[in-house]
Amino acid sequence: MRVLFLHNNFPAQYRHVAVNLAQDPNNVVVFGTKNREVTLAGIHKAIFEPNREPHPTTHHYVRPLENAVLHGQAVYKLAEQLKAQSFVPDIICGHSGWGPTLFMKDAFPDTPLICYFEWFYHAYGSDADFDPTEPLTVDDVARIRIKNAPILLDLYTCDRGLSPTNWQRSQFPPEFQSKISVLHDGVDTEFFQPKPNAKLVLPNLDLSGVDEIVTYVARGMEPYRGFPQFIEAIAYVQERRPNCHIVIVGADRVCYGKTLPEGKTYKNLMLEKVPLDLSRVHFTGTLPYGQYLQVIQASSVHVYLTRPFVLSWSMIEAMSTGCLVLGSDTAPVTEIIQDGENGLLVDFFSPQKIADRIDEVLDNPTKMAELRVNARKTVLERYALADLLPKHIQMIKDIANC
Repeated sequence: MRVLFLHNNFPAQYRHVAVNLAQDPNNVVVFGTKNREVTLAGIHKAIFEPNREPHPTTHHYVRPLENAVLHGQAVYKLAEQLKAQSFVPDIICGHSGWGPTLFMKDAFPDTPLICYFEWFYHAYGSDADFDPTEPLTVDDVARIRIKNAPILLDLYTCDRGLSPTNWQRSQFPPEFQSKISVLHDGVDTEFFQPKPNAKLVLPNLDLSGVDEIVTYVARGMEPYRGFPQFIEAIAYVQERRPNCHIVIVGADRVCYGKTLPEGKTYKNLMLEKVPLDLSRVHFTGTLPYGQYLQVIQASSVHVYLTRPFVLSWSMIEAMSTGCLVLGSDTAPVTEIIQDGENGLLVDFFSPQKIADRIDEVLDNPTKMAELRVNARKTVLERYALADLLPKHIQMIKDIANC
């Protein structure tokens, strides 16, 4: 079987599927991507690069669509090169939204296309209007509607769609949902497993003598993942718990939503606004997987906050290690966490309540032990890679032209 994966990054959501397929000598796996750095055994990387950026005079509603078309054009050229090398895929799997999949039905009209549908944008009822202090303008509403243009094209042309959670699938237009299957990427529960009495020792951080560690993990430090509320909450925690340490994993950047003016970051903003004992707050930056695992294995309570948006892999990975996850009471989280059963829920907008629930966990370790066990049980039953990977592989085989 000849498989073509398409994703701006590499290997992203396709890591386990692509590696598994590449291990079969009867398969040829090509991965079209912009990422030149990472390599994986058996996978042939094919680099694409748009020939320019969106033009600065393009209407700002349309600029993301122009960017998607430029990416689609680059991948179409890549497809022509692959055909010249006698590679015609039996199946194409690509992430929808950024443009790489836009013209695949033109390049390979007889090849089935499976699109990964991560998010469909709405001005109202999900992430965009979630914070009442950030009212939407008419421009915002119109811009958000147009952001769906490349996704709608993919919904029309693809043979099958895939979303990782029911919540995310529910955001797509009802008339297209029958094309979308819910199948999570899966968590490696053998790697992300509990380590009783784990102590946190990283190359530049030794917390082996600390008994109370509050953890927070996100790609960026931003409002979409509740970073401002978390910083305000830990100020309360520090006042009450002089021996408690905070470990924050992630980059000082914005991945989703609006950036601050003049190059300021939310980390700068919140540290100026909220007085903290920084000797007990540890910003690790992004970490290799092994060190990230050590952080969540040693965690006393792991705080995961998110707007009603795409669910982070990190929450389920933390649950797999037996973390006590304190999650925001928002739709992507409540699909997985039931308050008081396999984790705890809290009001996204209340730093005081977040701090109170952190105290609740730290004051009652014995009471919380069952929730930790149930958290891992939830992942083993519903999100284990060992169970979900074969389903991904079978879906690809069932749809492929072979």
